[in-house]
Amino acid sequence: MTTLYVSDMDGTLLDDKSRVSAESARIISGLSRRGALITVATARTPATVEPLLADTYTSIPAIVMTGASFWDREHRCYLEPHFIEPDVAGQIRSIARENGIRPFVYTLGDDNVLNVYKDSPLSELDKRFINERTGLPLKRFIIDSPESASLAGKRTMLMFAAGPKDMIGHTAEELRRRVECSAGNYLDIFDSSVGYLDVYASGINKADAVRRLASKLGAGRVVVFGDNLNDIPMMKVADLAVAVDNALPEVKSMAHRVIGPNTADSVARFIADDFDGLQ
Repeated sequence: MTTLYVSDMDGTLLDDKSRVSAESARIISGLSRRGALITVATARTPATVEPLLADTYTSIPAIVMTGASFWDREHRCYLEPHFIEPDVAGQIRSIARENGIRPFVYTLGDDNVLNVYKDSPLSELDKRFINERTGLPLKRFIIDSPESASLAGKRTMLMFAAGPKDMIGHTAEELRRRVECSAGNYLDIFDSSVGYLDVYASGINKADAVRRLASKLGAGRVVVFGDNLNDIPMMKVADLAVAVDNALPEVKSMAHRVIGPNTADSVARFIADDFDGLQ
């Protein structure tokens, strides 16, 4: 039976320096070249996924933006992107602003680059987010553009915000109650006072993306790895759900297995043992 291995990135595959360690890269690359179907499912965009996986060979598409699209690493292009309807995008922005939030709005250009619109004022979290990602080849930031109101409704894949966890949580609840969309909120793995808001088209989640990818690949068994709340949906549909030891209690309670922490190459080592055991 063909197995699909899907790992979250931050807090799961990535170590405490938010990198794929040299050992994990070596193990996963070697297994992939032997035919193992290994990929990631992340809220990140390809702009940061590609640099992080630069030394890691995988043969199948990555699940990016919580399942809003697949990313073909070989050809560097989006596959099956899902866009938020323009009128829904407008509703999301209005409700976010009612709650004191001006989200980043991600739209996909014809050149496979994400245009990220943001209006002032910029919080310290916003500034840090922009500074850490400015200059990436697959993403460009457009701040205070007079065209943002009209352009942001076209080919919008994601609206994202960071802020105090209570504000973010309340906004997510409002969006889920009032708008037909997928609104997820989760905590920063390094600072639990900070929350993140991801808003996608209705029906977008890691679980659906994992199911679709497994079907495309003809995988009869799915093994997933996670640590945070947005990993729970894909853990529910997995044949084997694995939590790293540093995962949130809610995630551990959903898992069939709990392995070592993200700082010990635990995901890569588990995949190696499982894959070799099936040969």
